[in-house]
Amino acid sequence: MKFSKKLITAALGAAFAGSALAAVSADEAKKLGTTLTAVGAEKAGNKDGTIPAYTGGLASLPAAFKKGDGLRPDPFANEKPLYSIDVKNMDKYADKLTEGVKALMKKYPTYRIDVYPTHRTVAFPKFVTDNTAGCAVTAKTTNNGLSMEGCHAGYPFPIPKDGYEAMWNHLVRFRGQGTNLKYDSYNVDSSGRASLSTSGKLSQDMPYWDPAQKGADVLFKLKITYTGPARRAGEALMVFDHLDPVNKSRRAWQYLPGQRRVKLAPDVAHDTPNVGTAGASTYDDAYVFSGSMERFNFKLIGKKEVYIPYNTYKMAYASKAEDLLKPNHLNPDLVRWELHRVWVVEATLAEGKRHIYSKRTFYLDEDSWAAATSDQYDGRGQLYRSSFGYMAPSYEVPAPFGDLQGNYDFIAGLYVINGYTAEKGGVRHGDMLPEKEWSPDALAGSGVR
Repeated sequence: MKFSKKLITAALGAAFAGSALAAVSADEAKKLGTTLTAVGAEKAGNKDGTIPAYTGGLASLPAAFKKGDGLRPDPFANEKPLYSIDVKNMDKYADKLTEGVKALMKKYPTYRIDVYPTHRTVAFPKFVTDNTAGCAVTAKTTNNGLSMEGCHAGYPFPIPKDGYEAMWNHLVRFRGQGTNLKYDSYNVDSSGRASLSTSGKLSQDMPYWDPAQKGADVLFKLKITYTGPARRAGEALMVFDHLDPVNKSRRAWQYLPGQRRVKLAPDVAHDTPNVGTAGASTYDDAYVFSGSMERFNFKLIGKKEVYIPYNTYKMAYASKAEDLLKPNHLNPDLVRWELHRVWVVEATLAEGKRHIYSKRTFYLDEDSWAAATSDQYDGRGQLYRSSFGYMAPSYEVPAPFGDLQGNYDFIAGLYVINGYTAEKGGVRHGDMLPEKEWSPDALAGSGVR
């Protein structure tokens, strides 16, 4: 992959990845809101005009949107693809394709990506952009990049100097303060058969993004009550992640109906197979990456223009599972791709650590800091899996939201779609749950059957 010298220069701090770095200077922070957006993306479009300038996000809500509804109409429903890329013409576009996308094209002749006009739809509430300006000069990483402090309710590192800082922006990315949804997750095996791996009700709160608090050591809280398939109905899971995972590691609890009690679940992390995807992904594959960074060394490579799933409203909110889940891969007719600038972060397995992946390459959307896709390699250095986050901003909040996720396994020849809400009412944003809802006792009550 070819990176511009200018953009690689912006990432020279990668040489110091793992050390604790202070925030940027006040002079450098002045770029925010001028040449850079409030969260650090380049305001200008690219020289080819294929990526437009940032003008503040989606200008207006679609007329069909109903306030309070979890299903969001596609603002670009009338647009047609500019062109399509598949195995026949992929060489022409190879410098803007991730290794995972190229592998899918080579493996499955029916796989293609339809490229649409690029729209920089991401927007934020004013408190997010205001706080980010302050965080830029106060935030820092500690514990060799594994922990973060000096920032609340803002992006800590809008001008990142190393891979850890860039990944912290992804980990804390703004998705609203509280979200609630009902979802399904499906596995499609190598024979093309789709099966339901999980149905559930999910609540997610982000205390970090509560501007009414002066600070919070809890990054996010997640609670799932499983409703299907029948063998899992009644189970429940609760997870807390912290800003200092070295001293406050992930806390997870499970309720299992057969045992009638809540138990601590320390293995719900890192490369433990995720039961929510029937083991077809790891727990730290969730949201493309989640949890502690302790098992890898993260290096900031630079920026690059890449085709990524974006503004995927048709897929996220207006599709049917039977139409979306095709043999070998998702139905290309339903997945929108756009050209965007991304930060590229390479993670290599740290000395003395264990993980099923020896290397991971992450592509972080510059406008939202969400990981748009990643490529995961096995111990032999071969491409093992690729993950995709399907960005569809919740324009009424406003918040970039892309928690719908796909994972492809090149070894097993299967794929997973996780967090699919189109047939369950979509995604609703609101206030965070009362604190009493986040206790182990409350988890037991939610999971009883």
